[in-house]
Amino acid sequence: MTDREDVAQSEILARLAASREELRRVLDPPRGEAGGAAQDGAAGAGGFPRSRIMQMLTSGRGIGTLSAVAAGLLIARPALALRLLRMLPASAVAKTLLLRAVGMMRARRGSDE
Repeated sequence: MTDREDVAQSEILARLAASREELRRVLDPPRGEAGGAAQDGAAGAGGFPRSRIMQMLTSGRGIGTLSAVAAGLLIARPALALRLLRMLPASAVAKTLLLRAVGMMRARRGSDE
Protein backbone atom coordinates (compact mmCIF):
# COMPACT_ATOMS: atom_id res chain seq x y z
CA MET A 1 0.00 0.00 0.00
CA THR A 2 1.14 3.48 -0.73
CA ASP A 3 1.12 6.36 1.73
CA ARG A 4 -1.90 7.87 -0.01
CA GLU A 5 -3.89 4.65 0.34
CA ASP A 6 -2.91 4.37 4.00
CA VAL A 7 -4.03 7.94 4.67
CA ALA A 8 -7.32 7.40 2.80
CA GLN A 9 -7.96 4.17 4.67
CA SER A 10 -7.22 5.76 8.05
CA GLU A 11 -9.57 8.67 7.22
CA ILE A 12 -12.32 6.24 6.26
CA LEU A 13 -11.81 4.24 9.47
CA ALA A 14 -11.86 7.44 11.55
CA ARG A 15 -15.14 8.56 9.94
CA LEU A 16 -16.58 5.09 10.44
CA ALA A 17 -15.62 5.10 14.13
CA ALA A 18 -17.15 8.56 14.60
CA SER A 19 -20.33 7.44 12.85
CA ARG A 20 -20.59 4.33 15.04
CA GLU A 21 -20.06 6.38 18.19
CA GLU A 22 -22.78 8.83 17.14
CA LEU A 23 -25.19 5.96 16.49
CA ARG A 24 -24.38 4.45 19.89
CA ARG A 25 -25.02 7.80 21.55
CA VAL A 26 -28.34 8.28 19.76
CA LEU A 27 -29.66 4.73 20.05
CA ASP A 28 -28.41 3.90 23.54
CA PRO A 29 -28.90 6.99 25.75
CA PRO A 30 -27.46 7.02 29.27
CA ARG A 31 -29.58 5.18 31.84
CA GLY A 32 -30.02 8.18 34.14
CA GLU A 33 -31.36 10.46 31.40
CA ALA A 34 -34.93 11.63 32.00
CA GLY A 35 -36.78 11.10 28.75
CA GLY A 36 -39.57 13.55 29.40
CA ALA A 37 -42.07 10.73 29.07
CA ALA A 38 -44.13 9.43 31.93
CA GLN A 39 -41.79 7.23 33.94
CA ASP A 40 -43.90 4.58 35.60
CA GLY A 41 -42.45 1.73 37.63
CA ALA A 42 -41.78 -0.62 34.72
CA ALA A 43 -40.37 1.93 32.31
CA GLY A 44 -38.28 3.83 34.84
CA ALA A 45 -34.73 2.94 35.85
CA GLY A 46 -33.84 1.33 32.53
CA GLY A 47 -36.83 -1.02 32.39
CA PHE A 48 -38.72 -2.06 29.30
CA PRO A 49 -39.72 -0.19 27.15
CA ARG A 50 -36.98 2.42 27.10
CA SER A 51 -38.04 4.35 24.01
CA ARG A 52 -40.45 7.22 24.52
CA ILE A 53 -42.62 6.09 21.62
CA MET A 54 -43.07 2.59 23.03
CA GLN A 55 -43.74 4.01 26.50
CA MET A 56 -46.48 6.18 25.02
CA LEU A 57 -47.98 3.33 23.01
CA THR A 58 -48.07 0.96 25.99
CA SER A 59 -49.62 3.52 28.33
CA GLY A 60 -53.38 3.68 28.82
CA ARG A 61 -53.77 6.66 26.49
CA GLY A 62 -51.64 5.02 23.82
CA ILE A 63 -53.64 1.80 23.86
CA GLY A 64 -56.87 3.81 23.63
CA THR A 65 -55.49 5.76 20.68
CA LEU A 66 -54.35 2.61 18.90
CA SER A 67 -57.75 1.02 19.53
CA ALA A 68 -59.54 4.05 18.05
CA VAL A 69 -57.27 4.00 14.98
CA ALA A 70 -57.82 0.25 14.52
CA ALA A 71 -61.59 0.63 14.86
CA GLY A 72 -61.61 3.53 12.38
CA LEU A 73 -59.56 1.51 9.90
CA LEU A 74 -61.84 -1.47 10.35
CA ILE A 75 -64.93 0.64 9.68
CA ALA A 76 -63.50 2.75 6.84
CA ARG A 77 -61.39 0.18 4.99
CA PRO A 78 -62.28 -3.40 6.02
CA ALA A 79 -60.33 -4.98 3.14
CA LEU A 80 -57.15 -3.14 4.13
CA ALA A 81 -57.73 -4.04 7.77
CA LEU A 82 -58.04 -7.71 6.79
CA ARG A 83 -54.81 -7.55 4.78
CA LEU A 84 -53.01 -5.99 7.73
CA LEU A 85 -54.55 -8.54 10.08
CA ARG A 86 -53.08 -11.36 8.02
CA MET A 87 -49.61 -9.88 8.53
CA LEU A 88 -49.91 -9.65 12.30
CA PRO A 89 -48.57 -12.51 14.42
CA ALA A 90 -51.85 -12.76 16.32
CA SER A 91 -53.28 -15.96 17.75
CA ALA A 92 -55.64 -18.03 15.62
CA VAL A 93 -58.58 -17.35 17.92
CA ALA A 94 -58.19 -13.57 17.74
CA LYS A 95 -57.84 -13.72 13.96
CA THR A 96 -60.97 -15.85 13.68
CA LEU A 97 -63.02 -13.52 15.87
CA LEU A 98 -61.91 -10.44 13.97
CA LEU A 99 -62.51 -12.07 10.59
CA ARG A 100 -66.03 -13.03 11.65
CA ALA A 101 -66.73 -9.52 12.93
CA VAL A 102 -65.53 -7.98 9.66
CA GLY A 103 -67.56 -10.50 7.67
CA MET A 104 -70.69 -9.63 9.63
CA MET A 105 -70.02 -5.91 9.13
CA ARG A 106 -69.62 -6.45 5.38
CA ALA A 107 -72.81 -8.51 5.21
CA ARG A 108 -74.73 -5.87 7.17
CA ARG A 109 -73.27 -3.06 5.04
CA GLY A 110 -74.10 -4.95 1.85
CA SER A 111 -77.72 -5.45 2.91
CA ASP A 112 -78.06 -1.75 3.87
CA GLU A 113 -77.02 -0.53 0.42
